[in-house]
Amino acid sequence: MFAVTSIYAGLLALFFVGLSYAVTVRRRSKRISLGDGDDKRMRALTRAQGNCAEYAPMGILLLALSEGQGAPALALHLLGIALVAGRLLHARALLGPRMSVPLRVSGMVLTFSALLLMGLGLLFHALF
Repeated sequence: MFAVTSIYAGLLALFFVGLSYAVTVRRRSKRISLGDGDDKRMRALTRAQGNCAEYAPMGILLLALSEGQGAPALALHLLGIALVAGRLLHARALLGPRMSVPLRVSGMVLTFSALLLMGLGLLFHALF
C-alpha cells in the first residue's frame, strides 16, 4: 500500500535529514544556539531546511492521496520526481557558492507544478 509514495517520502526524508545535519554542524561550529547568528551561510542553510519542511509534507500528503485514489503509477512517479527534483534544485540554488535565481525558480516551478497538478487531480476525482 502506497508503494510509490513511499519511495518519494523516503527520498525527501533522507534529504531533509541531510539538510538538518548541515544546519546542526554549522550551529555547533559557529556556536549559534538560536537564529542565524548573523551568519550568511547559516541563514541559507536554515532557509533551505525550512523551505523543504514547508513544501515536502504537503507534496507527500497529496501524492499519498492521489495514490489512494488510484492515480496511474506513471503519473505518480512523474509527480514524485518533480517534487523531489524541485526540492533539490531549490536547495542547491540557496546553498551553492552564489545563490542561483534560475535554479531557485526552476525548483519552485517544479514543486508548485506537482502540488497544483495533484491538487487539481484530487479535486476533479472527488467532484466528478
